[in-house]
Amino acid sequence: CPWGAGGASCPGRAGVTVPCPAALRRARRQEQLVSKRLLREDSAAQEGTQDGADGVPDPLSEEEVLELLRGVQRGSEDRKRWLGRLRWALQNEDTQQKFVRSAQACCASYQGHVSRALCPCAWVAELGGDSSLWVPRLDGSIRTLTGLFTSSLAELQLEAARCLHELSHSSVPAVAEACLPVTSYLLTYLSGHSLELTELCLYTLGNLVVESEAVRKQLLPQGIIPVLASCIQSPHEAVLEGVGYVLSQLLQAKEAPTEIIPLVLDSALPQHMLQLVCSGLKAAMGAAVEFAWCLHYIICRHQDNELLLALGAVPALTSLLLDLAAQIPQEAPEGLELLVCPVLRCLSNLLAQTDCQSPDRRLLIALFLILQCFLQQHPFLVHECLWLLNNLTADDPSCCSALLSLDLLPALLQLLTCSQMGTVLVLTVLCNMAEKGQSQCQRLLQQPLLAQLLPLLTLPDPEAVGQCLELLHLLFLHCPEAAADFTRQGGHQALEQHQSTPELQERAQALLVMVRQPPGAPSACQATLAASS
Repeated sequence: CPWGAGGASCPGRAGVTVPCPAALRRARRQEQLVSKRLLREDSAAQEGTQDGADGVPDPLSEEEVLELLRGVQRGSEDRKRWLGRLRWALQNEDTQQKFVRSAQACCASYQGHVSRALCPCAWVAELGGDSSLWVPRLDGSIRTLTGLFTSSLAELQLEAARCLHELSHSSVPAVAEACLPVTSYLLTYLSGHSLELTELCLYTLGNLVVESEAVRKQLLPQGIIPVLASCIQSPHEAVLEGVGYVLSQLLQAKEAPTEIIPLVLDSALPQHMLQLVCSGLKAAMGAAVEFAWCLHYIICRHQDNELLLALGAVPALTSLLLDLAAQIPQEAPEGLELLVCPVLRCLSNLLAQTDCQSPDRRLLIALFLILQCFLQQHPFLVHECLWLLNNLTADDPSCCSALLSLDLLPALLQLLTCSQMGTVLVLTVLCNMAEKGQSQCQRLLQQPLLAQLLPLLTLPDPEAVGQCLELLHLLFLHCPEAAADFTRQGGHQALEQHQSTPELQERAQALLVMVRQPPGAPSACQATLAASS
């Protein structure tokens, strides 16, 4: 599994557009980990429409874009309206590319010319060079927008920020890279007093870093990590959620393990992230979800998680799951599963990477309560819970014993047929238990386990059948009498059908040898152990 005990992160599909944060989070739990988001207010979006038109606008010609820029440059009261029309037009991807294309070519050719405050392509003199009639050319579009974004007029600044935000949402990397000159200003305004502007800047930054390594490499020396560490102390949930979005995008970059995660771990971000995640049940659920994913990306991409362990990540996340299970109603509130998913992954990977102290036995009960609550509406959480259960039982005999003493085995066996992956995971947990020796195997066999395993041997999934064969081997090894019971139930025929399956035939043949042993005779494995002793 790409996100299980091995600690590897899902590859994701870069640049996929998702209409809203909630939809993104639902998709991200599977594979769509990197995406872009768009903040739009209906009333604001309608300002730029014509005749109440809905949907994506038609593409504009270069002349039409130029006309919008002329309107934006006019020092009139209509400038805000022209910006609104420009923002509406920039919802079209073709228009976005026309808007930035000439600016990139011009600015690249003008490097080293410092005799004017602005690149000369930003203006063109018409009618004999009369400077009073200078108008903006398409080449200077980004500079024009940047000038308005950095103006002292709050309304114009906000509208220009919305235009930049539309550009940042483009799926064309060249559009994002055209916005490179704006990044330092976006960082600067994160410390401003306008909540709406701060939120716009955060999501614009988050969108820009998705596809462009050049943008990320510019933002790191500009101090984006310290700025985010400051923003995470904001009392506003919208700002916190935006910080989490930007950080989650950065932490998934290909260079994150070597260039970004070390900077994050050296900042105050980890302790604040952990605190916000663990307070998510009481407040700021959206922010808690974002930072839970951030922790997951750090844990699964960073080999040394001593800092998070020193901050008490394991007991803190365990306590969060215990609180959730204790408060969980019959019908879980909307969106709660979006927090549970990354928290389970964080805890599972931390337990897989370290020799942690045996966790609170109540965590096992909490896992089954979560399973019971989410099984019908959100079955994907079954896999998350079972991965954690696998990592809990893999090297901890006390957890295996607790599963039995707390009478949780019947509930576990009910999940044997919940899904293809669920079958494999339940069998893996049972193997963890059977591996602990004769006592555990005898207690497993007190349940009608063999009868439940027989149908699994007919499944078309080689992985599930292989894991079932592994469990049978452990049971027969520690409890030879189970082999006779298995034969009486028709297990011999079930094993024979796999003798011709290349990946299963060796294990199936070994089990056939075991079930053919006369009662009381030592198995081949037992004989080998006795000889070596």
